Amino acid sequence: MARQQKRSPRGDNSLTPERIIDAALRISDAEGDLDRLTVRRLATELGVGTMTLYSYFRSKEEILDGMADHVLGRMRLPAEPDPGPAEALRTVGHAFLAMMREHPSVVRLFSTRITDSPTALRGAMEAVLRRLVDAGIPGPLAVRCYGFLITYAIGFASYQTPRPWGRLAADEGAEQRRQRSHFYAALPIEEFPLVVGLAEEVTELPSDALFEAGLEAYIDSTLRTLAGDDARA
Repeated sequence: MARQQKRSPRGDNSLTPERIIDAALRISDAEGDLDRLTVRRLATELGVGTMTLYSYFRSKEEILDGMADHVLGRMRLPAEPDPGPAEALRTVGHAFLAMMREHPSVVRLFSTRITDSPTALRGAMEAVLRRLVDAGIPGPLAVRCYGFLITYAIGFASYQTPRPWGRLAADEGAEQRRQRSHFYAALPIEEFPLVVGLAEEVTELPSDALFEAGLEAYIDSTLRTLAGDDARA
């Protein structure tokens, strides 16, 4: 990937790979669909010709790789160390979900691409594993925890994104939740007796509370594993 700054045909020498990637993320996050991101549209957004972009990135594939590297490489964990395994797992779980909420398009990138970028691996893998190991989780178990937490966050974020009533504040999302509950309750009861009877509970499936419940269940399981390992040591 070319990193040097180039001058556009319009005389604008402010175009950089970082600015291109920022614009690509802005478009894909707003649309919620990577297929809507094209080199032509990106060039229009930046006010340059398509060939100018090709002097930085050889293809849309390279732009997508750059987007993944940008998001993963800038994943941030709180500066303060965690007091133990449980809090470290909460920290990482919430950090993964926050990253995917900030850039919804990264969910699709995760599910369709692999990155070998050192920047991405440092930000979203090495730093996360270090956080878990430093909190007292042995390396092999830390890797398994990492795998669960990132895939859990990907799955939950992909489910919740098109169902915004799940993450909206109580007052803000009340009307959307009421409408969704009404939809489930109005289904033919002879075909959907459980969905109709549990309409309010079904409406809560994409809620943050459900994410927390799943995360806490995994934390409990991991702590039992650690306790068992200690007992056998």
